[in-house]
Amino acid sequence: MRATKGLGDIKGLFDLNGKVAVVTGGSGGFGRAAAIGLAAYGADIVVTSRTLASLEDTALEVEKLGKRAMAVSCDVADEDSVKEMVAKTVAAFGKIDILVAAAGIASRFPAEEFPVAEWQKIMDINVKGTFICCKTVGKKMIEQKTGGKIITVSSIRGLLGHPGGYAGYGTSKGAVHLMTRQLAIEWAKHRINVNSVAPCIFWTPLTKQVLEDEKLYKIFMERIPWGRAAEPEDFIGATVFLASNAAEMVTGHILYVDGGSHAG
Repeated sequence: MRATKGLGDIKGLFDLNGKVAVVTGGSGGFGRAAAIGLAAYGADIVVTSRTLASLEDTALEVEKLGKRAMAVSCDVADEDSVKEMVAKTVAAFGKIDILVAAAGIASRFPAEEFPVAEWQKIMDINVKGTFICCKTVGKKMIEQKTGGKIITVSSIRGLLGHPGGYAGYGTSKGAVHLMTRQLAIEWAKHRINVNSVAPCIFWTPLTKQVLEDEKLYKIFMERIPWGRAAEPEDFIGATVFLASNAAEMVTGHILYVDGGSHAG
């Protein structure tokens, strides 16, 4: 028999109270915004980064919202480090309901000059690191038998090429796209939703050099119909949606938050 939702259920679709979210890359622009956004809707937050000190500000902002926060040093490309982070999270909070795999790096070179070592470093963090986090947290969610929400962070560069030297970054994000869909198919039977948020270029300390260059800025804006680079806060709505009961029937989806870049 088909279940129907009452008005109370509908009004509470985005309520994350009682949920525990792990956000990797919690000191970066996307990760910090996601952690604070999820906390604003009720989730307790575990933020991770390789450098523990870089997480203090994010954890403090979460606590100001009245939610529990824990900062954990973690190298996403090291499976033992990720396992230790997950164990610490479960020991402190008892479970994991949400994962936002936001840790990532980028560098730009012409393809014919791209250092292979740098290309591999991007793959290790963006692809292997994302997979290790999804694998380890996904296994815990399966053991919990309560389902879960996993959100990878990809990019419009995983869909479309760009003249700006993204042979490494774009390739890594294309892999994240397919990884997201693959995990969604495998884990649907466990009621684990796996989706991705795919931004256009957005303002962070890492992109400041590009976006403050008049020539480069023009190249990027020509590919964003909305006419501006994104801000980290632009991704909060998409992240909260995919982490909430509102996205119960959404899985294997790449949600482009890109000012219309993917449309043309």
